[in-house]
Amino acid sequence: MNSRSLSRRAFVASSLAAGAAGLATRAARAGERPSRKIKIVDIHTHLGMFIWGQELTPKGLIKLMDAHDIERSVVLPLISPETSLFPQTTHSALAACKAHADRLVPFCCFDPRAYHQDPNKPDRIGRINGVPGMVELLKRYQDLGAKGFGEHQVGLPFDDPLMMTVYEALETVDLPILFHLDDIRGADTPGLPRLEHALRSFPKLPMIGHACGFWASISADAKDYDFGHYPTVPKPVAPGGALELLMAKYPNLYCDLSEPGGYFAIARDMEFGRQFVIRWADRLLFGTDYLMPDQEIPHFELYESLDLPEDVQVKIYRENAIRLLKLG
Repeated sequence: MNSRSLSRRAFVASSLAAGAAGLATRAARAGERPSRKIKIVDIHTHLGMFIWGQELTPKGLIKLMDAHDIERSVVLPLISPETSLFPQTTHSALAACKAHADRLVPFCCFDPRAYHQDPNKPDRIGRINGVPGMVELLKRYQDLGAKGFGEHQVGLPFDDPLMMTVYEALETVDLPILFHLDDIRGADTPGLPRLEHALRSFPKLPMIGHACGFWASISADAKDYDFGHYPTVPKPVAPGGALELLMAKYPNLYCDLSEPGGYFAIARDMEFGRQFVIRWADRLLFGTDYLMPDQEIPHFELYESLDLPEDVQVKIYRENAIRLLKLG
């Protein structure tokens, strides 16, 4: 297994241990902590199994939501072989969200490598045919309730022709995409030239970024190594990072604050992180990347500690997600 996967699994394992240790403390505090004034829309959760024996059910996800004043959670499929040993399908996400329509919001996903590139020739094994076939499938998922596409986590360069075909289809049907960008999945390099190519090519497509390569680019000194690892100790952010340059240039770029990448991007340099959140509050979305029962989510305490203005909290906790996903 590559070092990037080891880093992520180490984080998840330590979070799980910390979660178990902290259950009693959180339970003791539950009676003391008043309900959050601003209810959350969580942009990033999963259902199913990511690690053997740690299956997350809708009941388990809603338990986390109730404990942290989360009104609604977005459920993201994981279907590409680079994402997990245990696929989490679009159809299982749609079914779970239909059963809990007041709390869960489904996304859809497919892998661009699983389709036939010539739309004029039939495919005998049922693969999707080009952009028209993708558009047709996406419209069907929209009819079933899908509000976005992702988690787009594919082992191709971010602007590979196959990936660009997905973005074209999504722009056509007006569905936002939540993507994973590191050194393997949606791969890019320092400066994020591949991401910029996609943003420039599809200016009407809202693109929500996530993972260590994306968030390492908050700092101008990001290196190739940082695209596969998390900065687990305090580390000053060098101003002028590629992420902020792209945010300033492309209004269709959004940021998913979940996952170790999103957490460490803000926590590594708290003074810079707080100003970043305030500066880009219109395009940041709170998320947990909740994967398994009793997983510790440090993001709650982090954002409470930032003492953000109330209007900023409203935007990142809920308004941006409601607007972007047209939740009403």
